[in-house]
Amino acid sequence: KDASTDGSVMITHSNDGEFDTDPRLVNVPARHTTSSTRPIYFSPESYPRHVGTTRQIPEYYPIGDQVEFEPIGFIPVGSSSSTYAYLEQTYGAVNEHQVGIGESTCSAIFGAIPLGAPNGTALLSIDELTRIAMERSTTARQAVQLMGGLAVEYGFYGAGASEGTGEALVVSDPEEVWMFHILPDDTGTSAIWAAQLIPSTGFGVLANMFVLRELDPTNTSEFLMSESVHRVAQEYGWWHPSDGLLDFTQIYSDGEYSHQYYSGRRMWGAYHLAAPSLSLSPVYDDLISSPYPLFVTPDELIGLTDLFKFHRYTYQNTPYDLGAVGNLAAGPFGSPNRW
Repeated sequence: KDASTDGSVMITHSNDGEFDTDPRLVNVPARHTTSSTRPIYFSPESYPRHVGTTRQIPEYYPIGDQVEFEPIGFIPVGSSSSTYAYLEQTYGAVNEHQVGIGESTCSAIFGAIPLGAPNGTALLSIDELTRIAMERSTTARQAVQLMGGLAVEYGFYGAGASEGTGEALVVSDPEEVWMFHILPDDTGTSAIWAAQLIPSTGFGVLANMFVLRELDPTNTSEFLMSESVHRVAQEYGWWHPSDGLLDFTQIYSDGEYSHQYYSGRRMWGAYHLAAPSLSLSPVYDDLISSPYPLFVTPDELIGLTDLFKFHRYTYQNTPYDLGAVGNLAAGPFGSPNRW
């Protein structure tokens, strides 16, 4: 908030997906229900992301030979029978109370299989958790606690079977931004999660890898977490209270996807633009070993157009610029995208 030019809390999200990602941005109206339960559906993360009439959203009504999705389970409606209006893409995006969410899939050391699939044990995906948060939350803190609590109770599964078994979110409201991480627990029936408040002067980056570090369970104004964070790590001998604060990424991250620099180079690129005075190194041995901070204070206040610039950045005028003259990886037309 205090790092922006106009005092706004701002988050962004880019969803590259695959060739069949559902691109629709859908308005989900506020609802009042007389049912005591809410259906939970499998989240395919492809087109169509949902088919059915029970959500009363015309964009999802069956077309042609499309078959309506069947619930894989149910959760209680809770204390309120009314839900808030929100915008939905692959994930819940922002609701009428300006609770917003940006998502980044991450590798994690544990995975789980969704209910409805062979050997399935977990009910909730990050897609459904973000929708529930949109429906029921008026603050970012409330959204974090709601998603974490439901995942612990009903089980969480990630988008991938090996890579992508964890998830990270930035969760915002007009006053705060929280960095939220989650993965299945070792049984596949529950979850491990943690969240940290980003200072009002902070600017942070998520690039498909966990970034939360030392968690202070005694500082509940800035840290939220499941009891499983410490219990599971201690049961496996990965951490002991005598070690001091638990490093979430060191314990629960499975590192970068695919190759070194898959995540770290993007983190460096954004921090290089926002806070060049820090002179962070673009090279490192291992991203799990914490070469970059969770957040930085930008050299200058950041505006909306800056966020677009960060997303469009292709490392111009650096050794990593694919469009540079003579760089064969850019192909014959000097494309900034790898040829």
